[in-house]
Amino acid sequence: MPYPHLLSPLDLGHVTLPNRVLMGSMHTGLEERGDWGRVAAFYAARARGGVGLIVTGGMAPNEEGGVFPGAAGLFTPADIANHRQVTQAVQAEGGRIAMQILHAGRYAYGPKCVGPSALKSPISPFAPTELDEAGIEKQICDMVIAAQRAREAGYDGVEIMGSEGYFLNQFLAEQTNRRTDGWGGSFENRMRLPVEVVGRVRAAVGANFIVIYRISLIDLVPGGSTWPQVVQLAKAIETAGASLLNTGIGWHEARVPTIATSVPRAAFTWLTARLRKDVSIPVITSNRINTPEVGEAILARGEADMVSMARPFLADPDFVAKAAAGRGARIAPCIACNQACLDHTFSGKLTSCLVNPRACHELDFPALPAAKALRVAVVGAGPAGLSAALEADRRGHQVTLFDQAEQIGGQLNLAAKVPGKEEFQGLIDWFKAEIAASGMTLRLGAPADEADLADFDEVILATGVTPRDPGLTIAPGAQVLGYAQVLNGAPVGARVAIVGAGGIGFDVSEFLVQEGPSATLDFATWAAEWGVGDPALTPGGVTPPRRTAPARQVWLLQRKAEKPGRGLGKTTGWIHRAALAAKDVQMWGGVSYLGAGPAGLDIMRDGVTQTLAVDTVVICAGQVPERRLADRLIAQGRAVHIIGGADVAGELDAKRAIDQGTRLAARL
Repeated sequence: MPYPHLLSPLDLGHVTLPNRVLMGSMHTGLEERGDWGRVAAFYAARARGGVGLIVTGGMAPNEEGGVFPGAAGLFTPADIANHRQVTQAVQAEGGRIAMQILHAGRYAYGPKCVGPSALKSPISPFAPTELDEAGIEKQICDMVIAAQRAREAGYDGVEIMGSEGYFLNQFLAEQTNRRTDGWGGSFENRMRLPVEVVGRVRAAVGANFIVIYRISLIDLVPGGSTWPQVVQLAKAIETAGASLLNTGIGWHEARVPTIATSVPRAAFTWLTARLRKDVSIPVITSNRINTPEVGEAILARGEADMVSMARPFLADPDFVAKAAAGRGARIAPCIACNQACLDHTFSGKLTSCLVNPRACHELDFPALPAAKALRVAVVGAGPAGLSAALEADRRGHQVTLFDQAEQIGGQLNLAAKVPGKEEFQGLIDWFKAEIAASGMTLRLGAPADEADLADFDEVILATGVTPRDPGLTIAPGAQVLGYAQVLNGAPVGARVAIVGAGGIGFDVSEFLVQEGPSATLDFATWAAEWGVGDPALTPGGVTPPRRTAPARQVWLLQRKAEKPGRGLGKTTGWIHRAALAAKDVQMWGGVSYLGAGPAGLDIMRDGVTQTLAVDTVVICAGQVPERRLADRLIAQGRAVHIIGGADVAGELDAKRAIDQGTRLAARL
């Protein structure tokens, strides 16, 4: 059997899970939209794909505990009936599902938020109301009622959210709990609330019901829990009746990335391995586990009893089934980009997935083959063209994919060379595996022309982009390069000016300041750079970051008179800005470019003309659509579909390109 540890059953006493894979909780926004058919379809697809146990997105136990006003929960008989649609759909596919009870505490984006003390968090707008004894009792009762209603709705269990800096976690930490009564002061008092909640939930739901407690193993904030406190809490939670301990890493306000693509794979399993020695119930590990090989290795080393993967089940609902069938190479990979999941969540949009636009949109796509098989030409094997070609092939069309390059991937090949974006190579490899398993014809190294496309029923043009010319005056002797030349290995001097501070400019900056192996591929280096320590040695596991010298001195410049990086991802932009600041990159806005010459780059900033004495100028000033072939075909009267960068250049937006290509092919 492939992956014998990952696919082995887990006996919880009253129930045996078929494998050691948990689909971790994710907030998708589906429940808040009230279309329960979509919610059921989303979770049923993951159950059909073989996951051992699903945990839903966080459900609020009451109004004040919701992450935002209108957050979903089980407040009325109608809510219970709606949730029953979900549980029945999952169980009809042979799956099991637990509902997460999430009380946001001071993280709630609403004026009614409550907490142990009236201390506003740095990531939310409202200071919480400090709870009195009656208020604490109400919160406990509401969480117990939520668990009872979950059982009534047909859930197989609940997960009580006690990590990531949410309500229960806030009671544990001295920095957020300044109380002097029986709920504050000593750690025994501070941990009373989560232990009380677990005990009373267990008493309310009975023995034959899964109760998971999500425990924070490393808070990554000053004043967080020490390791002895983590162990003390874990033992008390076990005694109170938890079936499983799931692990949370870092508070949301922590200034350490924990799930972004630049975080090393399985970066925190060493903590789960340590905790596992001190408790008797199964322990689940989490964070940056995205392939069956990684999960198998964790379990084989004895670092956990089960692995939690959340976003990988957005990328591929059939993750477990493919692993069990020995088709691991065909699992669509989560690249931890955050672009369509967390960025959408924190922008109030419905969650999806860059790699898999079907995620949370299952009912938008036809399941059956197309009514008529067409001859479809796709020109361009970047993310838009690849997605269109594969979707058209799945629907039974006869597809020919053209690209003038000798390899597929387009500018994904450049992204994969950026330190911290190594996961993009996995996406390219997956596209290769899917093409190999498809029935399409692949023609590389062969630019398509009008004659090549004459006999096709449908022509899809995904010809990508060309770099935009910023109109920079270049004198003889200046070294001026494009971003593609740099990422492909062109020699670059020790002092560099980068013209354009969008996503590409940030990527090129990270590429140029990195020396030696990427920190993403070495946990010790990454942890030192971000100040991740051992909670056994320092509360919260935070230490002073150890900065390493940059390989080059870099100026990152933009015309807009604003702080560079404002247009980066909502949940990852701060990571890129912090990483470059740690490498002493100068990030300047409001810059006018006067010309490049042997002495460097002449600019005007704040009304002052100066010359940046740089060896190399790198142009990252955006792109324009590559439409020459499209224009010729349209001039001949041909109907064509234009997608990806050829449609809208902007930043190199793989999320939009893949979504557009997939949706177009689904309509053919």
